[in-house]
This record gives sequence, C-alpha cells and structure tokens, in this order.
Amino acid sequence: MKKKIAIAMGGYSSEYKISLNSGELVYKYTNLDLFEPYRVHILENGWFVVLDNGEKYVINKADFSTEINNEKITFDSVFNTIHGSPGEDGIFQGYLEMLNIPQTACDYYQAALTFNKRDCISILRAYGIKTAKNFFLNKGDNFDEEEILERVGLPCFVKANKAGSSFGISKVKKKEELKKAIEFSFEEDEEVIIESFLDGTEVSVGVIQYEGEVLPLPVTEIISENEFFDYEAKYLGMSKEITPANISEEDRIKVQNQAKRIFQVLKLKGLTRAEFIFHEGEPHFIEVNTNPGLSEASILPQQAKAAGISLSDLFTNVIEASLLS
Repeated sequence: MKKKIAIAMGGYSSEYKISLNSGELVYKYTNLDLFEPYRVHILENGWFVVLDNGEKYVINKADFSTEINNEKITFDSVFNTIHGSPGEDGIFQGYLEMLNIPQTACDYYQAALTFNKRDCISILRAYGIKTAKNFFLNKGDNFDEEEILERVGLPCFVKANKAGSSFGISKVKKKEELKKAIEFSFEEDEEVIIESFLDGTEVSVGVIQYEGEVLPLPVTEIISENEFFDYEAKYLGMSKEITPANISEEDRIKVQNQAKRIFQVLKLKGLTRAEFIFHEGEPHFIEVNTNPGLSEASILPQQAKAAGISLSDLFTNVIEASLLS
C-alpha cells in the first residue's frame, strides 16, 4: 500500500508564499508509484488539506489527521517545506514528534538552534568554523553605537536574528544609518545580530542525505545585482546564480567539506543549504537553512540537477529516510 505523505507548506512568517511554491514543487515531483501526496497548508488562519480542485479540509490538530468524504486520513510521514515558524524553528517538529509522526527536516532542537543565527554561530565558532565579527542586541537593550562599530566596523550588516529570505536586513555604510537599520530589523524580530562586512565571493552549498550518505552538492556562486543577496536578489531575479561556482577546485573542496562538517556537527537531516563568503581566502559561515527553498527558482534544485539527481529521486530519498527514522 502506498504511504500517505503530507507535504506541509506555508508557515506564519513573511516567507509563507515562498514556502507554498516550495511545497507545490515537492507535490509535483513526488513519485506517485510509491507515495500518495497531500498538500497541507499550515497557515495562521488554519491548517488545511488542499485538493487539486481547491477544496479544503480542516486538519485535526489533536492527531494531525483530516476527514475527506467520511474517510479519516492519517499520514505516514510529513515532508516539511515550511519556511520560518513553525516549521523551521522546531515548533512543528516537536508537535509531530509528540504524535510519533516522522518528518523530513532536522529534529526540533536542531531546528531551533539553526533558526537562531547567533546561537548557531556561537556553537560553530567553538568548533573552529570561521564567521564574521558580530554584536548581539535584544529589543529594549540600551546600546552604544561607538561600541558596536568599534567591534564590527563599517560597512556592516544589521539582521533580524530569526528571519529568513533576507527579511529585516540592511547594509550600513555610515554611523548615522545604524540606529534606523537596528529599528528596521526589530520590526521583524526581537533579536538583532550586527555583523562585520565580509568582502569576497558568496557561495551556497546544499548538503543532503542521499542513499545513506551525507552528500555535499555542487557549489553555487551568488552574484547579486543589489548591495547584497536580499529578498529581491533571491526571488525577483536581481541576482546571478552560477552552478557549479566559478571557484578553484581547492576552494570547492574546502567549502564542501566545511558544509558537510557543519551538517554533521549540528546533527542535521534531510535537505539543507549553508551560505558562506570567501574572505581572505577562507570560507566564512553565514547561516544554514534546514528547510531551504525548493521552488523552480531555488538554489538547491539547481544544485541537485548539476549533480545529476532528479527532483523525483531527491524527494523520494528524503521521504524514505524519514520513514526509516
């Protein structure tokens, strides 16, 4: 009998529309010989199964089931494509774990850790992973602009700590811009991270579990037409993404090994993507996405294609791994 797979998409953050695109791609390429996929929209206004004809059926949160034509539907696994909360910060993972329903992304603790950029950086730095210099702020903190800039310098980046798709991020070139940039980031999150500017080539490395192995994918070089790889650059065509990246073989091996090590150190699962900037010849870690974008425009599907892995194979592998866990 085919396994019933809930493809969870949406979320409660600014990224929910991007997640819906990711979920649709997974739905499109799910192997129908092996699985029976269901779209499941996890949104602030409700959780629903959405059929091809647009009909919606409410998810019963008591056991993550639904009823369609008087038949109760339960799921063997959940393909988690939610960006932001609750699918990328550990809340959804914890909920499913209590119900003993497997899901494709990392476990709840790892999700919470990686979603919090500054906690993740602090852990990885202890393992010798290079990062930018940074300064942390919580909403309501008194701060001294001179002290911040003394540590990180100019230009610098001000980021919402727990937000994805480059929401709540600014590049600050002058001291006078710093306060406004911090306020802008606090609109997205109550925690802010201020980082030194790393001058160099930006790359992205997908790392996946594939056929029982931890596999780094071909490296993508990101060339933004904007000041940095922001929302427009990511989703509105304002960047060039070159896969495989135009970097030396030595640098390719170096950054792939670093990305694989991060995957293993943090005990991640499923499909992930880590971002780095080569600064002074060394890859400096920026962040890791444990539920990376999977729309047609997204980087990880490009990397899988370059590795000769079809999307159907990629998604089948992830689902099967979750069913074994």
